[in-house]
Amino acid sequence: MLSEGYGPGPERSIIVRARRGWGPGATEKMSIKSDTWITRMAREHRMIEPFVDDQVRAGVISYGVSSYGYDVRVGNEFKVFTNVFNTVVDPKNFDSRSFVDIVADVCIIPPNSFALASTVEYFRVPRDILTVCLGKSTYARCGIIVNVTPFEPEWEGHVTIEISNTTPLPAKIYANEGIAQVLFFQSDEVCARSYKDKKGKYQAQRGVTLPRL
Repeated sequence: MLSEGYGPGPERSIIVRARRGWGPGATEKMSIKSDTWITRMAREHRMIEPFVDDQVRAGVISYGVSSYGYDVRVGNEFKVFTNVFNTVVDPKNFDSRSFVDIVADVCIIPPNSFALASTVEYFRVPRDILTVCLGKSTYARCGIIVNVTPFEPEWEGHVTIEISNTTPLPAKIYANEGIAQVLFFQSDEVCARSYKDKKGKYQAQRGVTLPRL
């Protein structure tokens, strides 16, 4: 059983205490990283490229660095699901005919449908960092759900984004504007094996990347 709380210090931390399995008094701490750290890592270690060191808001869905995260932009290449060929969606044997390719400043996702896209930004994740990515509130309030799995330690690449239109109406997605926020969590212990060590199948991916086995 796990309990959570906030630890002391200048950075907000989550302390996870194990009541079973790790022995009495054992703790692990992961701190969420601030805009100062994100900016330094982007400038000195190319963690995010291209990097925007402020929140761009005027007339757009916001993007850029925020207090404790980074709002990424969606690119202008989309793969929108279609049933024209009546293919079966099989993650072990994916048929690229399941999608229609679109390159545009605005992508229209049909009702109750789905699209893949990728971020404008290329990420290089440090070995002691794990990220969590959450969809923008502006899209969520319109019934548009963004899903991105965590970026593992030492993973790098463009982020493939899954966008679901849960409404009965067509939905617009605006290219080169904000789509999701990335939060960076730093462990107090470096992992034994990183994504790079495991030679992960999505390492250094570029653009929209389909499922691989």
